[in-house]
Amino acid sequence: MRISEVARRAGVTTKTVRYYETLGLIAPARLANGYRDYSEHDARLVREARELNRLGIPVERTRPFLECLTNGRDHADDCPSSLAGYRDAIDDLTLRIEELTVRRAVLARHLHEAAHRNSRAADGSGAERNTVNHLTDLPPDLPVPEDDGAAAHLPGRAVPDIELPDTAGGTVSLHALGEGRSIVYCYPLTGRPDTDLPEGWNNIPGARGCTSEACDFRDHHDDLEAAGATHVFGLSSQSTAYQKEVVDRLRLPFPMVSDTGFRLSAVLGLPTFDFGGTPLYKRITLVIRDGRIEHVFYPVFPPNTHARQVLGWLRDNPL
Repeated sequence: MRISEVARRAGVTTKTVRYYETLGLIAPARLANGYRDYSEHDARLVREARELNRLGIPVERTRPFLECLTNGRDHADDCPSSLAGYRDAIDDLTLRIEELTVRRAVLARHLHEAAHRNSRAADGSGAERNTVNHLTDLPPDLPVPEDDGAAAHLPGRAVPDIELPDTAGGTVSLHALGEGRSIVYCYPLTGRPDTDLPEGWNNIPGARGCTSEACDFRDHHDDLEAAGATHVFGLSSQSTAYQKEVVDRLRLPFPMVSDTGFRLSAVLGLPTFDFGGTPLYKRITLVIRDGRIEHVFYPVFPPNTHARQVLGWLRDNPL
């Protein structure tokens, strides 16, 4: 058969067939006029070489498999030399995987260092606090959340006696915080500087801005205490370990509380939303006094000035 027919049957180009021939993997017969005459066996050899190459075996190293077929075996890997070829290919891949794993770890470390370099709040009183722009700078066209009435039932409700883990290494019972007012701001999730925000996150009303909200509560923490806030807590469904990274990186002067099981929402009916099959808390802030919810901020917008909104309410409503 002609080279074009071999290429068609083997699913390759004629250039590939010629290349295999130059490597000596196939040796077509010659007609009286000097033209090559490819056989069914040649077509099968080309197919086998192609499939082995797709598995990661270089074409130049398919020779033991093809010789196995040429020697009359039913399958290209019926010979000991073929099995040795498999083992060699596996060893090569294992080495490449190890090298790529090391390279990946180095790249991940560089990414982490570069992303966090300007995202950690500076230490020292009055020092400039820097965080990466893509987490703190809010787009000007964020959709504004509407009041859907999901928090109308909360003022006056008793806070359940539930203990939740916090980033200080203990637990917090919002029912027993003692005298004074406590501020609990609930948020969906905080991003990290070395990770892109979830796709479509900006399009969800009230979702974007968790890091900037935390920074605002950080920067006005002393003012909130002076206005009568005994405690300030951030609360989300993220794990304590995840929250701890945020507290350390942003140097938050207050702990975060983790409610991965939405225990508080189950009792109080705090509003949540679903994102990609994962439930998340909607942004809402509770003012707790003597074990009851005294005031609710919902919806919260914009998040980057919300601490100042809470501060204004505390000053307007002194104890």
